[in-house]
Amino acid sequence: MQQRISTIEEYQKQINIIVEYINNHLDQAVDLTKLAEISHFSPYHFHRITRAFMGEPIGTYIVRVRLETAARLIRYTDMSVAEIAYRVGYDVPASLSKAFKQQYGISPSEYRTNKDFTIMKAEKKDMQLKIKAPKVLEIEAKQAIYIKLTGEYGSLDFSGSWQRLWQFVKEHKLFTAGMEHIAIYHDDPKVTESDKLRTDICLVVKKDVKAQGDIGVKEIKAGKFAVFHYQGSYSNLDAVYDTIYARLLPENNLKLRDYHCFEKYLNHPDRTEAEKLKTEIYIPVE
Repeated sequence: MQQRISTIEEYQKQINIIVEYINNHLDQAVDLTKLAEISHFSPYHFHRITRAFMGEPIGTYIVRVRLETAARLIRYTDMSVAEIAYRVGYDVPASLSKAFKQQYGISPSEYRTNKDFTIMKAEKKDMQLKIKAPKVLEIEAKQAIYIKLTGEYGSLDFSGSWQRLWQFVKEHKLFTAGMEHIAIYHDDPKVTESDKLRTDICLVVKKDVKAQGDIGVKEIKAGKFAVFHYQGSYSNLDAVYDTIYARLLPENNLKLRDYHCFEKYLNHPDRTEAEKLKTEIYIPVE
């Protein structure tokens, strides 16, 4: 039990370092690369870890803290809106005013004079997720044919891409037992703009194959992975990742290594009810 506590405390200690740095540098541009460096979190996992522990993306947290600090200064000091804007990191007072109204539905000057206005945050409801305790496995290298897609994850043609990969398998006589449907998501949708999100739709094959056109060939490297089995709708996967990074990894004394995660799909979404979909999530660990 002590090992689990120490691991959770280690994660939280690094999160506290990040939070303190942000709080002490609100009047400056906060560089996310700098935050990743001082936290000592792997760059592959920095955004997911911080979001899981902080309950929101790191960029959203920075904006929120700036605006909440501005709200306190507006309500409880005589500082001008311009002074407050500079104090919380806005180069132009108009930028603070615009962000403040978008966040709270009221301008800074109106908030200063309207003493009855209360800034409220909606409660976040807990989700009941079916996630099994992880199995830590040494995974052999996998060869995959893949199609690279770019764009918002929910709008991508996963089905059409896998159909094309299966057609390629048929044409080149690549079929063997044990082929796997895998997706590699290279970006965090709460960090990267939706039209720039990168996804590799992969089909693991065991025969030698060469790239052709937009169908590439890549290796998923061997290594140790914590494998989480999740049953439920794909729409809840963001919450699943938050649970994994904030609770299940530290509780199981697992430390991340520098490699990307990937998902393996165990049944067909067109022939399976959403709550019965089964996904294995592979998280690289030391």
